Amino acid sequence: MVLETDGGYIEVAERIAKVFRHHYKFVEFIIPNSAMSAGTVLVMSGDIIRMDYYSVLGPIDPQVQRAGSNAWVPALGYLEKYDRLIEKSAKGKLTSAELTFLVEKFDPAELFRYEQERNLSITLLKEWLVNYKFKNWTETETRKIKVTPQMREKRAGEIAGALNKPSMWHTHSRGISMHTLRDKLNLKIDDFGERPNLNAALKAYNKLLVDYLARLRQNLVVHTRDLYEAMQTSQI
Repeated sequence: MVLETDGGYIEVAERIAKVFRHHYKFVEFIIPNSAMSAGTVLVMSGDIIRMDYYSVLGPIDPQVQRAGSNAWVPALGYLEKYDRLIEKSAKGKLTSAELTFLVEKFDPAELFRYEQERNLSITLLKEWLVNYKFKNWTETETRKIKVTPQMREKRAGEIAGALNKPSMWHTHSRGISMHTLRDKLNLKIDDFGERPNLNAALKAYNKLLVDYLARLRQNLVVHTRDLYEAMQTSQI
């Protein structure tokens, strides 16, 4: 799957992954540009992830629509701010302004919903990495140690934790490069830029499809060998 998306609902990413796995035993994701947020979670359901120096994934910070509002908020940023205020309160350092903000702005039901969105993204990412991306990881590259199921789960948990850490990336829209994913998160990424023929074909296809969508004023398409289905929404 050649994927480019700004993200969307984690639940929809889960459903897409289940559809893929119903029809295919092997799924390969190619990111010519960017796959952010829920798109990053979806990518982790693949057996292979292909990127190049220009490609980016994104932090996994579920964007949640506030009840009774059209506003979207980053769930992890909301939760982290709440935790900081609670910590200050426990130390007796909460200002009157912060206390007023805490009482007026934080709804327990909303907080619970944000926590569930966060937990779902972490659970899916860990499950998919262990079951698909790491399924053929049998030996460590440097020390040649046999990889156990516990080691796969531990590595998946470390990657999920890092991608769900707002303080590490600072903004929801920050792109995480192939090199960062490899060097800091220890996630194996295949560099299609190292294969000239594949690189040229992917870039040509992606440019043609983006230009075609722009001409037709469409912003989302599912394109297969047998189907071209355009939709008027930008969220997966």
